[in-house]
Amino acid sequence: VQLQASGGGLVQAGGSLRLSCAASGRTFSSNYMGWFRQAPGKEREFVAVISWSGGGILYGDSAKGRFTISRDNAKNTVYLQMNGLKPEDTAIYYCAAGSSRGRVVAAMCDYWGQGTLVTVSS
Repeated sequence: VQLQASGGGLVQAGGSLRLSCAASGRTFSSNYMGWFRQAPGKEREFVAVISWSGGGILYGDSAKGRFTISRDNAKNTVYLQMNGLKPEDTAIYYCAAGSSRGRVVAAMCDYWGQGTLVTVSS
């Protein structure tokens, strides 16, 4: 399974970005897709998770109320819509795939994408 994250960039505080994660290869055994982020000097943080059926959505505390995870099965792509961005959202955002929601939330993922940088200016 290969995961390709894209959509990062520079945005002003209060702005929005939509990240995409395109999956290819044998994805049927990795049912849950998640987003994580890692800011400079900080530990990796869970952001959101979704199953390929569209259920099982869960958000990390930093994402609740501002971020929305979704998927397009026809395109094998998972999205992360980020609104109301804050400077503290600045990080490299990674997508990942795992066999259960619990394993994804715990970052026990089978596959990881390369990351896309999001920079939020104040």
